[in-house]
Amino acid sequence: MNFYAMLQKRAAENNPIRVGVIGAGKFSSMFLSQARLTPGMQIVGIADLDPRKALQALVKTGWDSSQTATADSSGAISDAARRGRIALTDDASALIDADCQIIMEITGNPEAGTTHALRAIKSGKHMVMVNVEADCLLGPELARLARQQGVVYSMAYGDQPALIAEQLDWARTVGFEVVCAGKGTRYQPEYHYSTPETVWGYYGFSEEQVASGDYNGQMFNSFLDGSKSAIEMCAVANGSGLVPQRAGLQFPSVDINDLAEVLKPVSDGGILEQDGTVEVIASEWRDGTPVAADLRWGVYVVFRAPTPYVARCFQEYGMKTDSSGIYAALYRPYHFIGLELGISVASIALRGEPTGCSREFVADVAACAKKDLQPGDILDGEGGYTVFGRLLQAQDSLNSRALPLGLSGRARVTAPVAKGDVVTYDHVEIDHSSTAYAVRRQMERSMTG
Repeated sequence: MNFYAMLQKRAAENNPIRVGVIGAGKFSSMFLSQARLTPGMQIVGIADLDPRKALQALVKTGWDSSQTATADSSGAISDAARRGRIALTDDASALIDADCQIIMEITGNPEAGTTHALRAIKSGKHMVMVNVEADCLLGPELARLARQQGVVYSMAYGDQPALIAEQLDWARTVGFEVVCAGKGTRYQPEYHYSTPETVWGYYGFSEEQVASGDYNGQMFNSFLDGSKSAIEMCAVANGSGLVPQRAGLQFPSVDINDLAEVLKPVSDGGILEQDGTVEVIASEWRDGTPVAADLRWGVYVVFRAPTPYVARCFQEYGMKTDSSGIYAALYRPYHFIGLELGISVASIALRGEPTGCSREFVADVAACAKKDLQPGDILDGEGGYTVFGRLLQAQDSLNSRALPLGLSGRARVTAPVAKGDVVTYDHVEIDHSSTAYAVRRQMERSMTG
């Protein structure tokens, strides 16, 4: 890729890529740990509601506290950067307006992510949307606005959607027919109804473990209850044109050696409703026993040989195929999360290319009831006590007026919803003054005409 040589050149010319980071959680910390060791890259500032958290993130990842400065305006942030200091602030807008080229949104909050993305795009800054919740809700619209402004809007390399996008690009570039793409996870049907209280039992964490660490029950639960899987596959679909199955995600239990055998259309002996779709595979069987060779932490793409000659090549060169010899798969067993995020910075600044980008509205994630909901109940969003996310085709979501999971936080229930059913706009009252709501409704209107 030559990124390293290009970064070294930027360092030698004293012209580093200037990056602003919004959010100081785990993903951010992982990026900061590697940015310190990457030539040609400068962290201009970190914005967090609690700047002390940003300082702690820097210190624990190897930075010296003397390399930081407190700043409360864009001018002060830019001045600190010129002096080789990382500005710490609670004002994300000031950081966006400062002298930086790329903004990373790592809050995980759809409303905050929308606000920050719109300001960054308007300010002519490139945007790395680590906040996949916001991308799932609004990615196609934010990407459209970025193109109009002449800046790059990108998925975050290291997170699974961007890695899947890379595999899809590889398969399509060499002329293979993509059948399915996705990732692995831990899954049982009952997990959809897990709450921040029950999640630790499923993970096997003791009360002492939870009490001794920085464990966010709602965040951990979003991975377990299927919401995060739906969100990530929505991002993949909207970035690639792969269309979700009408059934949503089936979460089949699949050994990596059987990817090509299972993840092909029903008409050819597999489980998929159609070609060109997304699926998340489970790392354990429904009885709770582990899959021998699971892909819990990885990503994959399944593709079809376009001609008999290519199928023969599969066989001649020892590629693992299905029983027909036509379908094959490529997988990556792990992803390194924020440790890999610098690839997005390099790709944008050095090549003007995103590492994955939402391009069309083909998928959506609807809020589904975790329990019987009654008028007066207040929804608590992704990973909470009241709803989980279900992947839908975008048109089906619009036709049913499904409530996007990203708008379900603090929505007030006005009509009963049975456990397991999709919550719709007609079941709730939500804050129409929110930025995320306004942009989302605009995106919906543009699709329906």
